[in-house]
Amino acid sequence: MINIFFFKNKYIIILIIFYVNLERNFYMFSIIVAKSINNIIGVNNKMPWNIPSDLKRFKELTMGKKILMGRKTFESLPFVLPGRTHLVLTKRKDFSYNHKDVIIYNDLNKLIEEYKHSKEEIFVIGGGKIYSELLKYTSKLYITEVLKEYEGDTYFPKVDYSKWIKTYESSIYEENGNKFKFFNYKKI
Repeated sequence: MINIFFFKNKYIIILIIFYVNLERNFYMFSIIVAKSINNIIGVNNKMPWNIPSDLKRFKELTMGKKILMGRKTFESLPFVLPGRTHLVLTKRKDFSYNHKDVIIYNDLNKLIEEYKHSKEEIFVIGGGKIYSELLKYTSKLYITEVLKEYEGDTYFPKVDYSKWIKTYESSIYEENGNKFKFFNYKKI
């Protein structure tokens, strides 16, 4: 690699561009979310719809992986999800949870530093603030879009899709009166 610097300047530029792109896309954080067409993801710490296929997809994608969430999302779970390590981010220094599959973090920067070069995919599962803070560190999006507007108090952030490439789009499905589609995106 050092010998490359003795060649023409264009090699240095190519090497720098390659390094910058490597660093930009190196994070293994992936967002998984179910959202309405108006970006609602929750109301009173609950999802405003019941779509079993979405829950099945969530389970299939996250099983055996680390899932990252905010404290409120963690507290909204009915139980610690089996087969997954829960990374819980909270500003509350007094928050604790005694379970082998739960790790509490009080500092987002420390969490990012610890996992930014992870070789395994880490799923960000909510809530709204966590999605907003982690979106820039995310390399993949797994979106279930409910094709209806909902009222709610928690939103998924707006995504600049010009920085993403769509790798999958499902047909339209319907369950419990909700039409929806699955999408996968990868950061360019």
